[in-house]
Amino acid sequence: MTLADGGVRGPYRDVAEWLRRMPAERVAAARHEVNQFYRRHGITFGAYGAAEGHETTIPFDIIPRVIDWSEWQFLHDGLVQRVKALNAFLADAYSTREICRAGVVPEEQILRNAEFVPMAQGLTLPGGIHTQIAGIDLVRVGERQFHVLEDNVRTPSGVSYVLENREMMMRLAPDLFSGMGILPVANYTEELLATLRSVSFSDDAEPNVVLLTPGHYNSAYFEHAFLADEMGIELVKGSDLFVDEGRVFMRTPRGPQRVDVIYRRIDDAFLDPLAMRPDSMLGVAGLVGAVRARKVNVVNALGNGVADDKSTYTFVPDMIEFYLGEKPILDNVPTWRGDRPDDLKYMLAHLPEIVVKEIHGAGGKGMLVGPTSSRAEVEEFRALLLARPDNYIAQPTLALSTCPTFVQSGVAPRHVDLRPYVLSGRKTTIVPGGLTRVALKEGSLVVNSSQGGGTKDTWVWARPRARTARHAEQHRQEPVLAGALPAARQVGGAPA
Repeated sequence: MTLADGGVRGPYRDVAEWLRRMPAERVAAARHEVNQFYRRHGITFGAYGAAEGHETTIPFDIIPRVIDWSEWQFLHDGLVQRVKALNAFLADAYSTREICRAGVVPEEQILRNAEFVPMAQGLTLPGGIHTQIAGIDLVRVGERQFHVLEDNVRTPSGVSYVLENREMMMRLAPDLFSGMGILPVANYTEELLATLRSVSFSDDAEPNVVLLTPGHYNSAYFEHAFLADEMGIELVKGSDLFVDEGRVFMRTPRGPQRVDVIYRRIDDAFLDPLAMRPDSMLGVAGLVGAVRARKVNVVNALGNGVADDKSTYTFVPDMIEFYLGEKPILDNVPTWRGDRPDDLKYMLAHLPEIVVKEIHGAGGKGMLVGPTSSRAEVEEFRALLLARPDNYIAQPTLALSTCPTFVQSGVAPRHVDLRPYVLSGRKTTIVPGGLTRVALKEGSLVVNSSQGGGTKDTWVWARPRARTARHAEQHRQEPVLAGALPAARQVGGAPA
């Protein structure tokens, strides 16, 4: 937000002035009521590892993150390039594996990967697209300098918070939106539905799309219900679907209804008890066969985990050059692999200084942040690394960018990352901004909600301002104070 000389960076000047004008008691009331509103109306996630059924809100910080238009254009181009290469890799990985024949990626990186699904071999998908919805985690390390931390191409979550956070900020600060020219995000679900329909095997003008959820015990169930409601599609569980003569149908009071596209929020292993885990109660018997017969498309595709494996991540720059003939726009973080002897030696010698991650870890779990870990934690991780070196990668501890954030003592810098969402169908769409996650603990680099992180609204600051000013005007309300929040919307039969 600030420059080296103490001045305020251009995109933040209006935000800084807004904060200056807001009395401290109004800020405190707004912060409290926003988070209470999220809790009262079911905008929560399930906290696994706690008591059964325990749900919590993700803390929302009302100081937005602002990205300049030119910086966003740079990110946009890099994200399009990266996801295009990942899609090419997945199509290749499940067909002839030309990238392996060329010696760019070892074949065992694919075939011995725990996320490789042999039944996806030979699948031909509309447009050759395996990753219709990608969430790419980025960190800013300097002016127009971003590194990719992770590629999430299985079932990336969090986009509902992008939309809800924006709705809340438009009520908190309508004048800022009308004056700054912030690009809207409200059309995300419209673009998502168009993307899902565009990858149907069916020739119907409006293919039937459903969202498949594991159910209300899932940590992201709120998001499943929210997205289904916003798109106007059915939210279903595995028991609501069945396969007959190679086609998937949904049970309805009016009789069976054909399903063309399934936006699944269930892991591969649980999708089909006939083809995958036989004990799965969440999937649909015969679903994989229907996909192979091109009667239904499952989004994202079966077997995508080979591309968001943290060891596969190290090859993505090579994929970009191999498939696209281009230099990567967005850099990877320098990475050491535990399955390489020299890398392992370095990792073991520098554990207190580096970040070590399980290659299939998620949610901030299964990782060591050396500089903030105790000697006992470092030694415990050393034993894990020695026992299974191929299960870990390591990266330097980056000087992540910070954003001003409300904390108990006032406003202080906290580390942030960014997850934009890339939609790939007949066209590629990236809704401006994405989910900014913030590490609320002082000095922490872990932004995951399951580890105590929070979120911010992400603003892309652009000109001309006319379009976004009109958009803001439609949502103009009085600033949010205690008791002045909008009524809840009904999502999937429950307040959200």
